Amino acid sequence: MNPFESIPVGEHGAGVTRLGMGGVFISGRGSADGREAEPAYDTALATIARAHEVGIKYFDTAPLYGNGRSERRYGKVLGRYPRDSFVLSSKVGRVLVPDENDPGEWEVDGIPHLTARFDLSRDGILRALDEGLERSGLDHVDILYLHDPDVEGMEDEAITTAFPTMIELREQGVVKAIGCGMNQWEMPGRFVERFDLDIILLAGRYTLLDHDAYPEFLPLCVEKNVKIATGGPYNSGILAAPDLDGPLAFNYEQAPPQWIEKARALKRVCENHGVDMRAAALQFPLAHPAVASVIPGAATPEQVEQNVELIRVEIPGDMWSEMKSEGLIPADAPTP
Repeated sequence: MNPFESIPVGEHGAGVTRLGMGGVFISGRGSADGREAEPAYDTALATIARAHEVGIKYFDTAPLYGNGRSERRYGKVLGRYPRDSFVLSSKVGRVLVPDENDPGEWEVDGIPHLTARFDLSRDGILRALDEGLERSGLDHVDILYLHDPDVEGMEDEAITTAFPTMIELREQGVVKAIGCGMNQWEMPGRFVERFDLDIILLAGRYTLLDHDAYPEFLPLCVEKNVKIATGGPYNSGILAAPDLDGPLAFNYEQAPPQWIEKARALKRVCENHGVDMRAAALQFPLAHPAVASVIPGAATPEQVEQNVELIRVEIPGDMWSEMKSEGLIPADAPTP
């Protein structure tokens, strides 16, 4: 599978490479105290640069990721390259405001300590976009997602203010494609039915392990010509774990026993055919016609290179057949 094949998104000139890069890990989010030493910052910048160098041209970020640091770091590196050499997606729905409990500045990033607040109003959507561009120093975002309106039950605000504003931005040529980024498929399904959207960033819900979105949502996206970018293709790490014996994460929480057992079964089949389960996890969703890109996170240049090689692995058809015969993936699911 070619990780650098470009897939068109919508009708306004957007497109994404089959392998993209998520922007959480390079923000430093998840460190013990929220701060980082200088080498981690340098590694983040080197990771972004390596992704562009090897041929990844789709990068995703959000104000929430590191509370502005992901945007700043992407801009610092991607700003070195011609703007038409990469596609950038970001998100609206949250604005960043000063952190009253810590009014200092991130030493290596040069931005204030900020905290996220939901705002799906027209002004909030425009503010999130403008301030994100200011932090990155880039002149535009190609793809704009509405971020997590389900977290605080803001579906009505999404319908009445957020999406109409985003549609207007697309009509004005400010962005090329619009959609939403969420950890569920039901609400995005309602949005796809109601609005002319281009792409959904779906975290999990159609992975090697979890097929919840397969019966209803993916056929709807094919019908409506809406593409999917698969976030979290490793289901928060369980599909990339070197072993499946210790504590494991699944969809941002501790993995329940039934998911661990299923992951073990998938790994056994992969090993039977000499396949790294990470390769199967990246390639499986891409076989579906609705899925345009997978965007795993990467924290080091080496992880970027590993993801590229995993997409390129030739996987025997017998492995997919065995998974289907054991009921581990849907019997009619498209496979590479």
